[in-house]
Amino acid sequence: MGDQIETVQAMMNTVTEFFVTYSFQVVGAIIILIAGFIIGKWVGNLVEKLCKKKDLDVTLSGFMAAIAKMLVIVFAVIIAMSKFGITIAPFIAMIGAAAFGATYALQGPLSNYGAGLAIILGRPFVIGDTINVAGVFGIVDSVKLAHTSLTTEDGVAITIPNKHIVGEIMHNSKEFRIIEGMVGISYSDDPEQAINTIQETVSKIDGITADPAPQVGIENFGDSSVDIGYRYWVPTQKYFETMHTVNLAVFNSIKEAGLTIPFPQREVLVTKNAES
Repeated sequence: MGDQIETVQAMMNTVTEFFVTYSFQVVGAIIILIAGFIIGKWVGNLVEKLCKKKDLDVTLSGFMAAIAKMLVIVFAVIIAMSKFGITIAPFIAMIGAAAFGATYALQGPLSNYGAGLAIILGRPFVIGDTINVAGVFGIVDSVKLAHTSLTTEDGVAITIPNKHIVGEIMHNSKEFRIIEGMVGISYSDDPEQAINTIQETVSKIDGITADPAPQVGIENFGDSSVDIGYRYWVPTQKYFETMHTVNLAVFNSIKEAGLTIPFPQREVLVTKNAES
């Protein structure tokens, strides 16, 4: 029983000695940390406001504000640690070593952030543009540091890691997308009549842009038909809807004009060797 009392007494003496020795350091460290968080938040808001005044991208503004806030907080933590007699140099060396190792472990995410920063600064596209990249297309809905979000005509959200955008071939058609079609007519039909018929039909469809105007002409001379190609521009949000409407209208107008859409034909010649 006496040993237990002595143990408890020793612990209380240690705690008392700690608070007597380090009480002011602990209070000072807490004050520094609280001030660091408050000043960091204030600096972050200030940087974000300055970025908005300079009309910088929203994503870039948020990123710079977060970096400024984090730097202030880290600086406050380092000062608070020094209050306890902790040497800063080993701590900085440890952070450097950890960052070096994390570079390899987080190579994929870091490359996405770097690519996102390049997109924000270079602005190869903005929100509302239609882009075709990495085998998908859609309207740009948002640009983040890690990824870019697209929305299709069907309302499907597509998320593309930014590293798959930077350095790749990308098509940016702004708010429109081009549609290409082709229909074959018989060699005995008048191609100029077919071109005029398709031109009039396409021009009457709602949603097709007048500038640039639809293009119609002979695209190919096939084995069984003269292929008439047509191209037109539509808002990306009505891509498939307009394409289906135009194809049906072209088919009906070709038939009403008395033109023929031939099916593939092959001539087979059968020979028989004469008996000896």
